[in-house]
Amino acid sequence: MKEMELLKLKKWAVVGASANKEKYGYKILRKLMDYGYEVYPVNPNYKQIEGLKCYASVKDLPEIPDVIDMVVAPRHGIKVVEEAAEVGIKNIWLQPGTVSDELLKLAEEKGINTVQACVLVALNDVNK
Repeated sequence: MKEMELLKLKKWAVVGASANKEKYGYKILRKLMDYGYEVYPVNPNYKQIEGLKCYASVKDLPEIPDVIDMVVAPRHGIKVVEEAAEVGIKNIWLQPGTVSDELLKLAEEKGINTVQACVLVALNDVNK
């Protein structure tokens, strides 16, 4: 699946979501919300962000999202890919700086589609 196809899917989880307005984990969560996406923040360090319940891991989500947007370092992302495969998540959007060869190989082995791009830029392009 390509970027534009993933952006048509409306249920997302942001892994690495943040309440810090300077961080990409916040900016991405906020922008997805602003564009009408159903969004689940995932970060074990928060109880809630922007009024949304925050989940400790993708395994804790109340339903399976269409897409995970990954905003964590590759060393943390490996566990996220493993958990995504366990619960049946099929699409992971990898923000710049979240990718490693090991992570991509694992996602491919698990049958998970990956896109490597900045979702903030992609959303701007779609909604011009």
